[in-house]
Amino acid sequence: MRLAQFDREHARDLLATAVGLNHYNAQGDIELGLKYEADGDYAKAEKMLLAAFEVDHTYLPRWSLANYYFRRDNLPAFWKWARSAAEMPADDIGPLFELCWRVSPDPKTITMAILNERPELIRQYLGFLLAKNQLQAVAIVAARLARFGDPNSDRSQLFSVVNRLVAANNTAAANTLWRLLVEEHWAVADNTLPNNANFVREPLPVTFDWSLPEYPGLNSWPGSSGLEIEFSGNEPEDCTVAEQAMVLSPGSYTMTYAYRTTDIPPATGIRWQIVDTKSNDILLDSPDLSSDELKHSTVAFSVPSGASFLRLRLGYRRALGTPRISGTLVVLSTQIEAHL
Repeated sequence: MRLAQFDREHARDLLATAVGLNHYNAQGDIELGLKYEADGDYAKAEKMLLAAFEVDHTYLPRWSLANYYFRRDNLPAFWKWARSAAEMPADDIGPLFELCWRVSPDPKTITMAILNERPELIRQYLGFLLAKNQLQAVAIVAARLARFGDPNSDRSQLFSVVNRLVAANNTAAANTLWRLLVEEHWAVADNTLPNNANFVREPLPVTFDWSLPEYPGLNSWPGSSGLEIEFSGNEPEDCTVAEQAMVLSPGSYTMTYAYRTTDIPPATGIRWQIVDTKSNDILLDSPDLSSDELKHSTVAFSVPSGASFLRLRLGYRRALGTPRISGTLVVLSTQIEAHL
């Protein structure tokens, strides 16, 4: 077999000798089959590739047969062996997905033809679809990974998929996948809105939990007493302190929140807002947060038709004529309830 690599004139005879000496030499069968194919002897080429599979049921003979039938434009046989190759995935079967894509650049067709319940296959196919930016198919395959995968190894990728779907404005699919992750116990979340309403858990790296941006001069940390925020006086004049995506049906709501501040005077620019992500319309704009004593506040707002995907945002915008604030804010809880 080594000599056949260098003596191309006698390669066929050398490979035939190698196969004759070792009937379990699947690699020799494949090489000889490819040689027959190159010479136009397709019947013998097919016979040798099938012989390779008879003695070796691993990935390579299946992959070789899928390639052969692709080149011969025998699509029923191609899909049979592509599906067979997918049943025993190698460390990287991206080339198999690429070959399927050349046959049919339709994620639904590929999914139905070769995808199974093996998490290693689903995981690689999900990465392939993300690279192709096939986000509608990504949402479907991600849901399959949530059912058959391993939270310890796949959770971060599925959180990333949720965030990517949100960034692409496919919010319905993002919310569906997020709720599935909660139902399957891949994510700890609340049934109430907003999620993690008392800030008792470290936020998850997903849009449907709190995002706590970091800035010079502004520090935030969640804990048993709520969300504590420290303004040093050097923070940006306009910034988001905390933010979370939500899905609300059209209707009337109230938001209740509890907080206290230290050394933060009134009317200096810290407030809650609820923003429609599609139109950027502000649906709720609370009074400025300032109270040396624990304070419970309630603000009413309405969600119009077509504005179901929202962002709840605690922000700071320096009020004109005031210095940047230097003090602390503790948010103990937040809650949103629909009017019945």
